[in-house]
Parts: sequence; C-alpha cells; structure tokens
Amino acid sequence: MFRLLSISFFFFIIAHSAIAQKVNDAVFFTQKKQITRFHTISDLETLKKGELIKLYTDRVEEIMTILPFISLTNEAGVKLSDIGIKEDSRHLKILKNGTESTEKNLETTKEVIEELVPYADTEKIIWTILYFEEIIKKMRIGVNGSF
Repeated sequence: MFRLLSISFFFFIIAHSAIAQKVNDAVFFTQKKQITRFHTISDLETLKKGELIKLYTDRVEEIMTILPFISLTNEAGVKLSDIGIKEDSRHLKILKNGTESTEKNLETTKEVIEELVPYADTEKIIWTILYFEEIIKKMRIGVNGSF
C-alpha cells in the first residue's frame, strides 16, 4: 500500500511540474527577475566594490529582461493570454526563443561586467547603479503611470 501511494505521489509531482512548466512558458517574465530594493547614495557608499558590481549586474539583468516587453506589460507573472495573445505553439515558441536569447545575452553581459566594470571608479559604479534604478522605477510605473 505504501509503495503504491509513493508511486502515485511521484507521478502526481511529475505531472504537476509539467503543467507548471507549460504555464511558465507563457509568462513574459517572473518576479525573481526583479530587484527588491532601491538604494540611496549613502547606502551604496558603504558597500565594497564587489557588492556594488553584484547590484550593478542585478539591475542590468532586470532591464534586459523586462525592457523588450514594456509595451505589453510591466508586471511580473503576466501570461500571453492575460493580454489577449493566443497561447498557441507559435507564440509560445517565439516567447521561449526570446527568453533563451536574453539568457544567453545576460551570461555574456555578466562576464563583461565582472571582468571590466571593476576597473571603473567606485563613484561611477554608484552613479550607474542609481541611474539603472531610476530606469527600473520608470519601467515599473509603466505607460499608465502606476506601480
């Protein structure tokens, strides 16, 4: 009985994850791609260069991930069907290819940032992070002017 219950539970988990993956295929971007905190100059001035570069990279990632969809949505978790786009194989494939392409570009961009940005003056890194955060705030406000 325990064995049958274990096998049934295992297949339930597999089926559930397959369905969840299908839903995620139709999502433009997720909340995990968004930063959770904005900073002040004094916040950033207390951080070491390595910490600043991590913040820098996170902000570039959000901008590169969300900006292509800003005319469609600025909210995480929005699916194609939520804005009236049919979730057919063609649209899902286009979205998947776009997401994969962005992820590859992000990997390369992260390498560039990690290798070259440490040579920048700390003050310039701080100002760039603040600039990126302003862009992100504007992206989150969206075309209707609300967060």
